[in-house]
Amino acid sequence: MTQTPIAFISGASRGIGAAIALRLAAGGYDIWLNYHASHGPAQSLREQIEAMGRRCTLLSFDVADEAAVTAALDPLLDQAVPYAFIHNAGITRDGLLPMMGRDSWDQVLNTHLTGFFLMGRLISKAMLSKRQGRIIAIASVSGETGQAGQVNYAAAKAGLIGACKSLARELARRNILVNVVSPGLIATEMIKDLPLDKILPLVPLNRVGTVDEVSGVVEFLLGPAAGYITGQVIGVNGGLYM
Repeated sequence: MTQTPIAFISGASRGIGAAIALRLAAGGYDIWLNYHASHGPAQSLREQIEAMGRRCTLLSFDVADEAAVTAALDPLLDQAVPYAFIHNAGITRDGLLPMMGRDSWDQVLNTHLTGFFLMGRLISKAMLSKRQGRIIAIASVSGETGQAGQVNYAAAKAGLIGACKSLARELARRNILVNVVSPGLIATEMIKDLPLDKILPLVPLNRVGTVDEVSGVVEFLLGPAAGYITGQVIGVNGGLYM
């Protein structure tokens, strides 16, 4: 009997992460769904996934907490190895650098980069024994172009891109592919306070993107048609950055 593939998604209770979880569940994956504190949305998402006939394991922990990451993942990895790890967990603490507090820097870098290190170290080690796997980090156009008021966020996302390119070189010979999906303006809570009337003229497609347009690229990168793609950054940004 063919074993159902597992996708582990960090920061997946809402927004892009939730859309990825639902799309992959519909595509035949069982889901390990990490979230930090959004218990209600996570429970609702699990019910939707289970209604599709798929399994959904909820994992509530802070991705930057090494002890919590290890306690949550080690027992699961003893039993099964995910085919896919999608690192979507992220936060913003925007502000101009001259006025930015150290906490705003540390929290953003720890969630995006330290979280990727802690989870990626455990999962990639498990994938090595299987000689297969796909790792995808969700970055941002801010990490490619820079953005005023987001020195911390842009640094974290740019760091993810560099980390994934390096990891892709490390793991390719074991048939583990590592890529980055880099969204632009996507219709989530993260952009609700932005002055879209001023920003949209900068987007050639003149609209925001949808979470489904991001999750579709993730699904493609996990599939057989993407078997010769690794170390790449795939922009989903309406032409905002080319």
